[in-house]
Amino acid sequence: MSRGHQEHPARPMGHHDDHDHGHGHGHGDHAAHGTMKDYVTGFVLAVILTAVPFWMVMNKTIANSATLGIVLLALAAVQIVVHIRYFLHMNGKSEGGWNMLAMIFTIVIVVITLSGSLWVMYHLNHNMMPTMSPENMPTETVPQSMQGMQGMQHGAAPSK
Repeated sequence: MSRGHQEHPARPMGHHDDHDHGHGHGHGDHAAHGTMKDYVTGFVLAVILTAVPFWMVMNKTIANSATLGIVLLALAAVQIVVHIRYFLHMNGKSEGGWNMLAMIFTIVIVVITLSGSLWVMYHLNHNMMPTMSPENMPTETVPQSMQGMQGMQHGAAPSK
């Protein structure tokens, strides 16, 4: 007889003694679940970490855009940590620390990718086409090949 799942003859079909209930963890493992207090704390922190940067940008509390950008990035990093801790329940204890190790590896790869991309874009912007900078641009809008033509100075229509 070819059956995909062999049942024990003394047990009814679908009955298991491990009391796993399909959750993938035992009854004593509550580290991966959050309490209502954790979810409320995470929600309140997420709302604050969203509202404060919005308020800072709308009210122009920091005049220097570079400083404002750094402050916003720092608040975004804190919000990422809040989401990881309170909603994803990732800490050094979950899954024997492998989740945290995978998260650290992901963060390192993202930082390398983003910083490398920004570095390349900055140097491309700085080093490419130096003659196209505003101080090197000609003030006359008429191309050099057409400057000798009658009536083409300063965008005037050609005379016949």
